[in-house]
Amino acid sequence: MVALGYFASLFIGISLGMIGGGGSILTMPVLVYLFGIPPVLATSYSLFIVGGTSCVGAARNIINRNANVKTAIFFGAVSINTVFLVRQYVVHTIPEKLITINGNIITYSLLTLIVFGGLMVFASTKMIRSKVIAESDNVDSVSIPKLIITGLLVGLITGFLGIGGGFLIIPALVLVLNLPMKHAVGTSLIIITLNACAGFLGDIGKVKMDWQLLVPVTSIAIIGMFIGGYLNTKLSSGMLKKIFGWFILCVGIYILIKEGLHLSYSTSKTK
Repeated sequence: MVALGYFASLFIGISLGMIGGGGSILTMPVLVYLFGIPPVLATSYSLFIVGGTSCVGAARNIINRNANVKTAIFFGAVSINTVFLVRQYVVHTIPEKLITINGNIITYSLLTLIVFGGLMVFASTKMIRSKVIAESDNVDSVSIPKLIITGLLVGLITGFLGIGGGFLIIPALVLVLNLPMKHAVGTSLIIITLNACAGFLGDIGKVKMDWQLLVPVTSIAIIGMFIGGYLNTKLSSGMLKKIFGWFILCVGIYILIKEGLHLSYSTSKTK
């Protein structure tokens, strides 16, 4: 399973490079299911892996003038502070065992994965059904109030779930702020980098990092980032949007089914 985990790490970078998101969607399952990392600890590891990989991709897109830096700065200014405060002062105070329903314990780890899957399904359906925005449209005309509100919401989710937020940032940039898909990809990578770094800084001193795992996984993901960046240049915006939507829909459904079966099995054992 560990060998498969390293191989899957390549697709973390490919996803980020090609569609500007999905890195955390892959990273969490890879860490939890293939490397056997506890879900709450995996949120911290995910922040480092996704943040480091996205940083490389963000730099590449800025150089190629394929990112809206102004949008990323405003959006990131709100979300980065939100993420840091949540990780520093809230997440580590939440008890692992939350509530008991019919003798079955609902843990923070389980709730994290269920919410994670549910949000993916919701965001994916919106992306699949939305219209394609031309690459020349709405690149600079972005509403500041909308940026602040969406940045706050994405920051809260990123902080609590330990994800870079690409699976919500891309739909927010495309559906709410009306950025064309390819500019949304580059802009998303900048925001993911800021969010992930803020969240990781909030975790320093609170969790023990396994650098022998994190360094090779992140390195492999960065290789995947360059592969994904190349694929991005070969596909149309409409195709990229559909790929993004169907990708996170499939992963979201998988997580919900897996955790639902786990919850059902746990309930049957207590009877």
